[in-house]
This record gives sequence, C-alpha cells and structure tokens, in this order.
Amino acid sequence: MDFDFSDDAKALREQARKFLDERSGPKVARTVMDGGDATPLWREVVDLGWPAARVPEANGGVGMSSEAACVLAEETGRSLAPVPLIQSLMATEALLLLGTAAQQARWLPGIADGSIIAVTGWAEGGAASPAVAHARVSGDTMRGSKSPVADAAAAHLAVLSATGSNGTQLYLVDLTGPGVAVTPVATLDLVRPHSALTLADASADPLGTPDGYHDWLDRAAVLSAFEALGTATAAMDMAVAYAKERVAFGQKIGRYQGVKHKCADMFIKLELARGHALHAAWAMEAGAPELRQAAAAARVASLEALAFCAEENVQIHGGIGYTWDSDCQFYYRRNRALVAGLGSRTFWSERLVRSLEQRNAAAA
Repeated sequence: MDFDFSDDAKALREQARKFLDERSGPKVARTVMDGGDATPLWREVVDLGWPAARVPEANGGVGMSSEAACVLAEETGRSLAPVPLIQSLMATEALLLLGTAAQQARWLPGIADGSIIAVTGWAEGGAASPAVAHARVSGDTMRGSKSPVADAAAAHLAVLSATGSNGTQLYLVDLTGPGVAVTPVATLDLVRPHSALTLADASADPLGTPDGYHDWLDRAAVLSAFEALGTATAAMDMAVAYAKERVAFGQKIGRYQGVKHKCADMFIKLELARGHALHAAWAMEAGAPELRQAAAAARVASLEALAFCAEENVQIHGGIGYTWDSDCQFYYRRNRALVAGLGSRTFWSERLVRSLEQRNAAAA
C-alpha cells in the first residue's frame, strides 16, 4: 500500500511551489493586509487551471485526481496565498460527490474557468459542531445566517449547511440572487477576508442527503489538513532559518539545546501529521471505508502540528516575534482561522473516536 503521491501530483506540486514562491508569501500577505488587491494573483491562478483541476473534462475542467486538490491545498497554505482556491476546491468536491448532473452542468464549468467563485460555510457565530445547523430550509428557501465564511465577498455560489425536513444537509445558494446579504466581518486572519451571510428566503437547492453531508465533511477535512500542513511547514522553516542566523551571547541560537529541541519537536509533530494526511489522501482517492477515521485523524494531527509550529515560531523569534512588523503573526493568525474553519478539534477528536468504535464493532 503506497501512500505517496503520484508523479503527476508531484509535478503539480513543483509547479505550484515555484509559482507561489514568486507571486505570494508573507510580503504579499502584508500588502493584502494593508488593503492591497489580490485579484491579479487570482487571475493568474485561474490561468494556470488550478480551480479546474478536479472538474471533469466533460464540464470544462482538467479531470485530475483528488491528489491534485491535496497538493494545491498544501502549497496554498504554505504560501499564505490570498486567493479563494481552497474554498473553490471544497465546493467542487461537494458538487462531484453529491451534485446531480444538472447541478454539475450549471456550476462546474464556471468554477473551472474562474467566472464563478464558490465557497463553503457551516459556522453560525461560534458553533463548534458542523453537525448542527440553525439555518432553516422550508420548501426551496433558506433563512438564517452563516458567519464567518471565508472569501464570501468575492463569491458567486455558496455551499451551505442548513436543517430541512430531512435533517441537516448541504444546499446550493446563489449569492447573486435575492434574499442574500453579504457583510464583511473582522477575524484574526487579516489576509483572508471573511463575511457574514444573512439569508432571508434565499433560494436554496438541496445538494445530496444528510449522510452525504457527512461524507463531504470527511473530504473537506482532508483538504483542510493539507492546508494546515503547508502553513505549519512554512512556520517551521521560518523558525529554523531564524535560529541559524540569530546570534545571542556570541553564538547562533540554533546551537542552544533549548532551541534545538523546539525545532526537533516541530519536525516530529509535522511528520506525524503528514503521515495521517497521506493516509487520508489515499483513502479519499480510493474511496476506502476507513476514510472517516483517516480524515478525522488527519484533521486533528494537522491542527496540533500547526498550533505547535505557529506558537514555537513566535517563541524562537523572541520579543520581535510578537510585534506587528514580524511575519510570525501570519502563521499564528492562520492557525486560529483554520481551527474555526471546519469545526473544533474537540468535534473531530470525538468523530475519530466514534469511527474507531464503529470499526471495532464491525470487526467483532
């Protein structure tokens, strides 16, 4: 059983890393934080065909495997790229997994060519569990609110969770239609804009079933895990580079045992999380029955690694790491945003425990 990526996925990683190293990173993140426009970068990403990576050729896409989405999520997280790519990839997975032929034909071509930006949202102002949705659907309209929703200000389509007659599931909401208000909201992440969606009898098209919603959550967790891995890797690399050049008491701080151990611990947590993420990526591509278990483990481990690397990066930089001029803040802020982006670690830890119990019961 080989959990490594294919040669095509590795080639895509090299392309993405080279491009994003040139076009993105902390300097670009700071420019966007100060009010700069990231639209030109998004146009370049569209021209490279990344939003089309998972869209089938019949719908105007490239038709690549889910490995491509994982690679792109990791490199986007690593570069802090201020583009709605990961949200579009998550929405594409929802349409591929749960959409009807008509829904796919309506939305996927636009996502592929960049004329439609799609986002996903479940949060409702502090709720910790994606399994609960207070937004309600009656007939074919939705009422309620979703906040915060990343990249919603630029989006045309939202894949939202809501509770209807069959339970909590996903719905497609056209954000350009009536009954939808999009309001900017402040979050810790100053690079990726977030918004609140207020829905007042907005048209809602059901997407799949309640069981399908949870199947999609597993896939979204895998993509989120790779984004967290990329961000954690960048934070660790930044800390190690600083430890190699910062001199204190006559020698570089990387020679001190306390700093060495911090760097080693970052690497260990990151590699453990990478193992879980690669397992989850394989399960996602293969449609393996252990996907729920693997996705939950990847989500928990990646959040643990990102939190540790982001916090230790600040610590290794010392007092300068806490200042506005330091780039350490970007990884710490993104860590807090990703924790809130798809449910808390508690939710995913409990989901992991439940999936293991089900596996053991089935084996018995």
